[in-house]
Amino acid sequence: MRSLRARQEYQFFGALFRAAPGLAYGWWLLLALRGLLPAGIAVATGALIGAVDSGRSLAGPLTAVGVVFVLFQVLTPLHLAISANLGSRTAAYLYDRLTTATTAPPGIAHLENPDLTTDLTVARDFDLGITGPPLSISMDFIASGLVEMVGGFASGVLLFGFAWWAAPLLIGAWLSTHYLLRESAVWRDRNTDEVRTAQRHAEYAYRLAVDAPAAKEVRLFGLSDWVIDRFTTRRRRLYELQWKATRLRERPLALSLLVVLGANVLVAWSIANAAGDNRISLDRTIVFLTALVGTSMIAFGGWSWALDGSAAPVAALARLEPRMAEAGALPTDPVAGASNSISTTAMPAREIRFRDVTFAYRPDLPPVLDGFDLVIPAGSSLAIVGVNGAGKTTLAKLLCRLYDPQSGSIEIDGVDLRELDLDEWRSRVTAVFQDFVRYERSLRVNIAPRGAPDAAIHEALREAGADDLADLDTVLAKSYAGGIDLSGGQWQRVALARALCAVRLGAGVVLLDEPTAQLDVRGEAEIFGRVLAATSHTTTILVSHRFSTVRQADRICVIDQGRMVELGTHDELMAQRGRYQTMFDLQAQRFTDEVEVDEHGEQVAHETLT
Repeated sequence: MRSLRARQEYQFFGALFRAAPGLAYGWWLLLALRGLLPAGIAVATGALIGAVDSGRSLAGPLTAVGVVFVLFQVLTPLHLAISANLGSRTAAYLYDRLTTATTAPPGIAHLENPDLTTDLTVARDFDLGITGPPLSISMDFIASGLVEMVGGFASGVLLFGFAWWAAPLLIGAWLSTHYLLRESAVWRDRNTDEVRTAQRHAEYAYRLAVDAPAAKEVRLFGLSDWVIDRFTTRRRRLYELQWKATRLRERPLALSLLVVLGANVLVAWSIANAAGDNRISLDRTIVFLTALVGTSMIAFGGWSWALDGSAAPVAALARLEPRMAEAGALPTDPVAGASNSISTTAMPAREIRFRDVTFAYRPDLPPVLDGFDLVIPAGSSLAIVGVNGAGKTTLAKLLCRLYDPQSGSIEIDGVDLRELDLDEWRSRVTAVFQDFVRYERSLRVNIAPRGAPDAAIHEALREAGADDLADLDTVLAKSYAGGIDLSGGQWQRVALARALCAVRLGAGVVLLDEPTAQLDVRGEAEIFGRVLAATSHTTTILVSHRFSTVRQADRICVIDQGRMVELGTHDELMAQRGRYQTMFDLQAQRFTDEVEVDEHGEQVAHETLT
């Protein structure tokens, strides 16, 4: 039973009953009835011929034939309709489970773990028609295969009426084709991890060719041939792996033909011989010969390619759920024995402290932060700079408690972050990340997804320099009626307004991770000046590569190889002539002084991009 429960087919049929119990019972009932119809038509036809041959009344046999005929016409479309409905309901049920599995963990490690990528892709894309037909269509293919299997067995059982050995001989011969040709294994082999990886690579190359985001660079850099070659190479590899699994072998095929032919000839000869010797009547002869033909459906029924493709996401989801829950968990600090009853309403009131923090995204990777120490006074602004990969964005993730450090602690007013109620702390933090979300909703929803007074939204837009962007009810997606598209810079102002609105609703910490990368230098400096003015009472942490913005912060922290190497104001760090000054001078080489005349007629030099 453990082996049976581990099979993905078993898990799939179990999912049908959990998704829609009534429809699942109805689906199986109609499947059984459809499977019995071939045997029923054989018996009804034999009865009719027997009545004609003996001169008996034809009313009963004709009625039986008519009932079977009507059932043939009615049950198939009814089963098709139930299959489509059950498939849709099951797909929705699986997506609900996947959504819960991905969003329920308080952390995000489960979404950034490459070991879960293949299963996540299978569970996420199974009903999109990418790897096979949607489940609402696949259910009919699955039903057809099982109906034929049931029909073949039911027809074979009729041969017990002829001879005790005929049914097991013929059923066994047809069943042997499944074992000899390994049909079920063929479809499993078409969906191994290797095959799915090849499919993902082919899909990626295909998207480079057909999706708009890559179109500019593909043409500008002359990559069309490269993309096509990459796609055809990956697709060819995918087909090679799939067809290697489905290639029939000559010996099993020949042996299957020999076994099936021998069994059918033996049973057919026995029936014909018995009929010729008048040991069985004409009507029974017709029934047995019809059953002989009907038993062949066993060879074409059973597990189909559609079942394997439909069962794979169920099995993938079953594997994902516990692994995601474990990877995304954020357990309470066992040393602190936290009760999570500390109020965060006024936090931080004194400071945020990173105390000897060490963190790595995976045990097999080097630490991103290694013994990191930093104190951020409450109500101050801090800029964090460093080369790519130094750990700047990781600090923001840890402060949002999307991850926990492997050692050390993050303390808010002396309290370990793990002792605070997670939802309450996150309500105190707002952020603009590099990959901020662009909601295809109204401007109002983009600024305040959980709702806010219009006055607060308008003020946040004004502070972000986006007060004349659009009406609050305008949808920010051109694919909707009355919707509009925004430029990259406009979207960044919307994301900033979202954070500023959260400040007005009570957030006490503002994290800005490259928040204005798509704005020019003047625009970024202007926006950050506005942000500092609007968040003067909050703790503001800025991650940026532009020193024209960084220098506006109260203090600047320089990170290198997971450690803080310098800390101070812009002037203090420049005077130290250390790492910060080196980075500042390197960036300054990309600028030139441009002379302008101010309102008093004086010449003013300032930095602009060359």
